[in-house]
Amino acid sequence: MPAHSETRTLPYSARQMYDLVADVARYPEFIPWTTAARIRSVTPEGDAKVMLADLVVGFKMFRERFLSKVTLWETQRRIDTEYIEGPFQHMLSTWEFVDVEGGCEVRFKVDFEFRNRILQKAAGLFFFDAMQRIVRAFEARAVEIYGAENRALA
Repeated sequence: MPAHSETRTLPYSARQMYDLVADVARYPEFIPWTTAARIRSVTPEGDAKVMLADLVVGFKMFRERFLSKVTLWETQRRIDTEYIEGPFQHMLSTWEFVDVEGGCEVRFKVDFEFRNRILQKAAGLFFFDAMQRIVRAFEARAVEIYGAENRALA
């Protein structure tokens, strides 16, 4: 079961980075291998909003759609994603955003396993590189949207 976690300090506010990651509908514009996104619903649930979202990912001949439950904890600046249906046995991820001096600390964790053993073995070969590319894609998107200079006070 591949698992990955990263912590980065970026020159943006926790709010800015939370908003960027919460904007799932725009993932096809900048996330590698994400070819489509559809938000099925967004429903308030207590202190959170729960989004049901379909993502389509493609890599060479591989193309899969999966449905996820995305729980948006705006006050806590946390996003939890739980797999519902598609090619995975399981998939959980968490983003946390904490304001620090000069910007924010971004914490990302993901753990997943494909149902198909062939896909699982293939994922193991490129998993670490793929996770780094995805995290870098969010960083590049922040520069594109918020600018290269320190915008932590925005």
